[in-house]
Amino acid sequence: MNGVTAYIALGSNLQDPAAQVEAAFAALDTLPQSRVVARSSLYRTTPVGYADQPDFINAVAAIETTLAPRALLDALLALEKARGRARTFQNAPRTLDLDVLLYGDQLIEEPGLSIPHPRLHERAFVLAPLAEIAPDLVVPGRGRVSALLRAVDVRGVQRDGSAAVNAS
Repeated sequence: MNGVTAYIALGSNLQDPAAQVEAAFAALDTLPQSRVVARSSLYRTTPVGYADQPDFINAVAAIETTLAPRALLDALLALEKARGRARTFQNAPRTLDLDVLLYGDQLIEEPGLSIPHPRLHERAFVLAPLAEIAPDLVVPGRGRVSALLRAVDVRGVQRDGSAAVNAS
């Protein structure tokens, strides 16, 4: 398959979050015209936005896909729904959250689909796992992932329940 490499953020903080994220990794590998080519460790992270909720488990997957960006997003939304995702309010607790972070080096701005993900460069819970699998990746218009990670506050982000992430 000679597709595009897309990066997908995975997150959960309900109903055994680590199991939810692991199941999502497996589900990504079953998407049509797609295969997982790299995956990060799991990261325990404190909530952003709405703080009165459990910690999250976050990770990032790199997939090779020939799905178009919108078709990929639709497939991810279907996976979320299948895992019981309910969209009650912004930053609410969730069984599964899947976001397209990057789709090759494309810049896409459509209703409901912005690539690169608009807050990717400011979110340690995304940058830490992304830097683990692709530190030299360049986010169009923002810079290298490793440099972006050094520019954010990584307190509250721990890999595999171990020591806190060091951005340097």
